[in-house]
Amino acid sequence: MPVYDYRCEQCGSLYDVYHKVREVAEDVLCPDCGSHEHKKLMSVPAAAAVSSSSSNTAADSCGMDGGCCGGACSVN
Repeated sequence: MPVYDYRCEQCGSLYDVYHKVREVAEDVLCPDCGSHEHKKLMSVPAAAAVSSSSSNTAADSCGMDGGCCGGACSVN
């Protein structure tokens, strides 16, 4: 099911809507104020996963002791 992000033009609330088959703009209601006035936002695509064959593991990028190096491995 596709997920769309919306911003209410009346109250500014941000919310997600799950659409089953096709998007129907009239069916989208703000969960806070009930308004039909909204703007569809651009969604950020999910990051690609690192394959298991990669030699760059969290331990490699964060040091052999497993300590954190400030987010370079995106584990934080």
